[in-house]
Amino acid sequence: MKTKQIILTILLMIGSLCWAQKPAAPASDAVTIIRAGVLIDGKSDTAKRDQVIVIRGNRIESVSDAASFKAPSANANAKTIDLSRATVLPGMIDAHTHLFLQGEDPAEGGYDVQLLNYPIAYRAARATISARRALEQGFTTIRDLETEGAGYGDVGIKRAVNEGIIPGPRIYAVTRAISTTGGYPLEGYNPDIVVPKGSQLIDGPIEARKAAREQLDNGADWIKVYMTHRSWTDNKGNLQSQATLTLDEIKAVVDETHGWGKKVACHAYNGVGLQRALDGGCDSIEHGLELTDANIAQMLKQGTWYCPTMAVYYSHWADENTAEGKRDRKRAEVHGASLNKAYKAGVKIAFGTDVGGFSWSEPIAQEFPVMVKFGMTPMDSIKAATSRAADLLDMNGQLGVIAPGALADVVAVNGDPLTNVSVLKDVRFVMKDGKVFRSEQK
Repeated sequence: MKTKQIILTILLMIGSLCWAQKPAAPASDAVTIIRAGVLIDGKSDTAKRDQVIVIRGNRIESVSDAASFKAPSANANAKTIDLSRATVLPGMIDAHTHLFLQGEDPAEGGYDVQLLNYPIAYRAARATISARRALEQGFTTIRDLETEGAGYGDVGIKRAVNEGIIPGPRIYAVTRAISTTGGYPLEGYNPDIVVPKGSQLIDGPIEARKAAREQLDNGADWIKVYMTHRSWTDNKGNLQSQATLTLDEIKAVVDETHGWGKKVACHAYNGVGLQRALDGGCDSIEHGLELTDANIAQMLKQGTWYCPTMAVYYSHWADENTAEGKRDRKRAEVHGASLNKAYKAGVKIAFGTDVGGFSWSEPIAQEFPVMVKFGMTPMDSIKAATSRAADLLDMNGQLGVIAPGALADVVAVNGDPLTNVSVLKDVRFVMKDGKVFRSEQK
């Protein structure tokens, strides 16, 4: 009898504990109403004033004018968030990040120290902070374009975010990336010593296809390929870059990746390597420092995306009297002109920053004013980081828009980004998947 009483008591205790931890209402029924002073919905060409956004669970249910909005009786217990003095936008998307890079100071070891000195647990801890940093700046989704020697670490960070273990953006992981022998650091060490490399190196189409299969099998959402490596200026002052994969090799990667229903991003500066990337059928050109008219025409014909990562090339230049300094200045000179030409021609442009190549302590949104400087309108630069980046990720209508049916990723800033796009550097409100992560309204 005592045993039965003990068991009954334990069951009652477990039941009461579960009841105490049970939310008042299922997440799918939770309703949030956001009152937006100005709404940039990510897709429209103009902003709208005095809008009401109704969110049920993690989806946007409706968007309407405040004057005509009537809350259904079923929403009597809805939570209301007043952003009537702010500009509200969709959660932003950075389509080119590196969670496992930290913009290391060259004086402290630069790129190499991360692979040679830092244990993977240390790099993962820093990547965790980087993920949080992206989210708190209003970037609710990122495409993380390789781990730079940290293997499948981005898949681990993605899982931790998805399971609610750590805060962070929605992550599209690339894992290791692919290049060729002689096509990626670490470099310059005693050739008799085997040092780690920042990406997976292949030679020949068979190895290229196998590397793509390995990475896809281990959780890659995209495959990244380095079609060029180092760059320099020749004796005529022209920008040159080292081509890496052959046409047969990139075709093998693209064919395999497309067969899995996934896409290929190609790091390509200019010249032969960029042309091979286009001829091989890549889905996005990353950086694209110097695009020819023929490159642009081919991108338009094939529907190739352009992720230019502008701002990173306009700071931290080497001394102008060095070979590196001349290269840095030439990169900047041709890059702005390439963005301008591609934009005017109608090439599909997605916002990406290469953050990690510069410190995560710097504002990710520094990219916006540079895009505007070289010809993009503020609205189009915002669309590049919202609806258009979502299109790149095959999430059209799901991400990057404030519209019925979309995931409830919402951010807000003080001021008007259409007159001063730099206000996007100071995001004050962040909601991801219907949950408020940050709310620091003035």
